[in-house]
Amino acid sequence: MAGIPAALAALALAAPATGAERTPLVAYTALEPEQLDPIRRAVEAAVPEAEIAWLRASTGFITDRVLAERDAPQADLLLGVAATSLLQFESAGLLDPYRPAGVEALRPFFRDPTPPYSWTGMDAYLGVICFNVEVAGRHRITRPSFWRDLLGPALRGRIVMPDPAASGTGYLLVAAWLQTLGEEAGWAYMDALHENVDAYLPSGSEPCRATAAGTYAAGLSFDMRAAAEKAGGAPIDIVVPVDGTGWETEGFAVVAGRPHLALARRVADWAASREANALYARSFAIVAYPGVSNPDPVYPLHAEARMIRSDPAWMARNRARILAEWARRYGAKVRAR
Repeated sequence: MAGIPAALAALALAAPATGAERTPLVAYTALEPEQLDPIRRAVEAAVPEAEIAWLRASTGFITDRVLAERDAPQADLLLGVAATSLLQFESAGLLDPYRPAGVEALRPFFRDPTPPYSWTGMDAYLGVICFNVEVAGRHRITRPSFWRDLLGPALRGRIVMPDPAASGTGYLLVAAWLQTLGEEAGWAYMDALHENVDAYLPSGSEPCRATAAGTYAAGLSFDMRAAAEKAGGAPIDIVVPVDGTGWETEGFAVVAGRPHLALARRVADWAASREANALYARSFAIVAYPGVSNPDPVYPLHAEARMIRSDPAWMARNRARILAEWARRYGAKVRAR
């Protein structure tokens, strides 16, 4: 496991002991840690022969690891991984071409559009601004409504956002600005935003947590982390900018070339089910199976309507180029774990 983040390695060892009749399946994931045990228990109840061993890290680490292991894959399953990453793996021939049972019931944009069918969506998350109203009140900062409102001088050093090389949330934000504004104007916007950013953090959750704790006025994060912090009593507003926000689909896939394909495919069948989607809906407002979403009352009702017209294939195809340019411009403020 050379180069694997410490938190990821720790979770790799955290799978509970089970009976000898179970077959271990290694599942790489970028889901939040609190989601993992309920999903593991549900998988093992539905597929009793399987024992799930999680390897959990931020999206960027998972993506780079899978690509680095292309000649000797170590994961049996990818579950809760960004669709833009799954598209890269599909293009590289790393995914088992398997269409799980029941996918026809899922919302169309959660289904792999490119033959051979290789991955399936679970949930969608979108970029938001966690805005601390108490910090803002002390410093006379106006609540933002548009992305450009983050460029004012009152926010100098009071914004934090995810590092897009490590975080799927960070990358969806960057890719959205480049898609909606155009590349020249998008980089110009990020140049100006960089002046107000104190640091780029290694996960999509951390900016909202830090803002909820009062360290910053604004933390760029994702919708469900913001809803969880607000529901827990944090003094934040959840801002979905009026000019639209980037989003990402998380999904699952079976990794090609591993010894337990048939068993991994049975887990994939479960992952596409209504039962599985009801479990995802405990953490996400937008899931693949129609009619099972039940967002918290604090979740902004207009959020899904403000999702931009995004091109996941473009995001996947241009990821390496965009991240290299982003690091050249802004990497000095990246804060490592």
